[in-house]
Amino acid sequence: MGKIIQLDDILSNKIAAGEVVERPASVVKELVENAIDAHSTVVEIDIEEAGLSKICIIDNGDGIEEEDCLKAFNRHATSKIKNEEDLFRIRTLGFRGEALPSIASVSQLELISSVGDQVGTRIYLEGGKLVKQEQASARKGTEITVSNLFYNTPARLKYMKTVHTELGNITDVVNRLALAHPEVSIRLRHHDRVLLQTNGKGDVRQVLASIYGVNIAKMMIPLSGTSLDFEIDGWISLPEVTRASRNYISTMINGRFIKNYPLAKAIQEGYHTLLPIGRYPIVLLNIKMDPLLVDVNVHPSKMEVRFSKEKELNELVTTCIKKVFQKEELIPKETMKPKSEVFSEQQIFSLDHLPVKESHSNRPSRIGTSNSYEKPSSSLPKEEMKILYEREVNDWNQEQQQVQNHTAMMDDLPFPEVTIHEPTQPFMEEQENTNDLNESKTESRIPPMYPIGQMHGTYIFAQNERGLYIIDQHAAQERLKYEFFREKVGQIENELQDMLIPLTLQYSMDEFVKITEYQEELEKVGVFLESFGPSSFIVRSHPQWFPKGEEKEIIEEMIEQLLTMKTVDIKKLREEAAIMMSCKASIKANRHLRDDEIQSLLDSLRMSSDPFTCPHGRPIIIHYSTYEMQKMFKRVM
Repeated sequence: MGKIIQLDDILSNKIAAGEVVERPASVVKELVENAIDAHSTVVEIDIEEAGLSKICIIDNGDGIEEEDCLKAFNRHATSKIKNEEDLFRIRTLGFRGEALPSIASVSQLELISSVGDQVGTRIYLEGGKLVKQEQASARKGTEITVSNLFYNTPARLKYMKTVHTELGNITDVVNRLALAHPEVSIRLRHHDRVLLQTNGKGDVRQVLASIYGVNIAKMMIPLSGTSLDFEIDGWISLPEVTRASRNYISTMINGRFIKNYPLAKAIQEGYHTLLPIGRYPIVLLNIKMDPLLVDVNVHPSKMEVRFSKEKELNELVTTCIKKVFQKEELIPKETMKPKSEVFSEQQIFSLDHLPVKESHSNRPSRIGTSNSYEKPSSSLPKEEMKILYEREVNDWNQEQQQVQNHTAMMDDLPFPEVTIHEPTQPFMEEQENTNDLNESKTESRIPPMYPIGQMHGTYIFAQNERGLYIIDQHAAQERLKYEFFREKVGQIENELQDMLIPLTLQYSMDEFVKITEYQEELEKVGVFLESFGPSSFIVRSHPQWFPKGEEKEIIEEMIEQLLTMKTVDIKKLREEAAIMMSCKASIKANRHLRDDEIQSLLDSLRMSSDPFTCPHGRPIIIHYSTYEMQKMFKRVM
């Protein structure tokens, strides 16, 4: 008798649920994506106990026909694709037909749906088995309630984290969906506490404000760009707004949130030298492309994709971000925090969506076809929060107008003349190379600044009609030296320099074999390895652009790149060498400068191509506007 048997559908669905339904957030993601695919304009999400007790999704989409309601819970049953050709032209969020049967197999699920012109259908399943099917009165749309998730898979239930962790994962998923589809009004509630609510008017910035707060939304810059194959748009944060992880980088492909490490690296490259080490920006990037150029059928979660022209896409993203920042004055402006500010910049939820006591029954109320929600009977706290929210926005707009009026008034006043002496030795020698390099540059990205003095031999104070500026002298000269060394290193030909004492490099046998296989790649960039023993190499020369004393470190890094990437990024290595040389050659803290040396440094900084951050991403200049200074001293109110 044969040993191979055909598994029944319920067991197959439970196996598939291991990949599709990883945690409650997976259920929310799959069901909301189905609602969006059904052309919903309003989606309500109610959860209890972070989704482990109950998840209820209500939408006003197309609904499901009575004959299709039960069929939708069959494995690989879908309305999104019909043949093999459709698999390569996917424009919907779902298409595999695995989500509903997988969710039903590990929960108690109830579905109520109607297409609007006939009586609705209600079905109830337990562990994937049909318990009841009947007609029900319902408006157009679908309501799915998932209860007791993982009740029949105790190992998976034990794996679940704390309520706060699972709630955070759900909030993150809903936030991404709201950013990808601002045209859909989405409300997320946990135990009747509103965590997120968007208006569905297509205003991406309003969604950003709802998720990250009004202050962060103000500091986001629009981004757009096109090529023959791609069209990108979105919002990127100013370099002064950073986070400690990449989780705040949201990339969307044809309305689908994805995770793609090379794309995230391309975004970081666009912020080149503008971000401190270990810090990441807040980014929303929407990419539109022909579905033929992207394969979304990589993993059941559909968050991993493969691109046909990944290199071209990454170059377009990097170029567009760099172009945006080339037009911006990136001097951080210190401002007084308004006393009426209720929440911090890092608040996830918006002012408009605080916990509100609402009258509710055991089942969420059905929604109609309109885009508006029913107002709760006890809505006074929420109305007060709306007033505060609108007042903050109005105050900010009025403040900006006052700043413009004040600046116009200051332009009419005479500004005190500052006597500038000719720079003298030895500081002049340090600036000479940089000044020669920038002689051809005529357009400055920062205004003229006139030195006032120096604090602790580290920070320079300067002024102009716009207010007060504080400059980090080491970071300023590090930027100037970096631009000089970057050009100098790039111009050197691949000429070799012999070493008095050859370098000996020793590796394990498996690494030795790999290095020998790709040895020609190293020779193309001027590094010649000679076998020296069973698992060692000897190096007798190196390219001239290597910084003195760093030869071994750079060659080892080249070999490390070769082992991991099978190629050597010579551009990146030269970049790192220029940064290292600029840091060592710059003036250090606690060095007191004369007035003429300070003025020379400020004048050279004005001619820099990027005078806002040092090569490590630290800010060079901080600005206090005259208006803000007057506010601090209560000269203006």
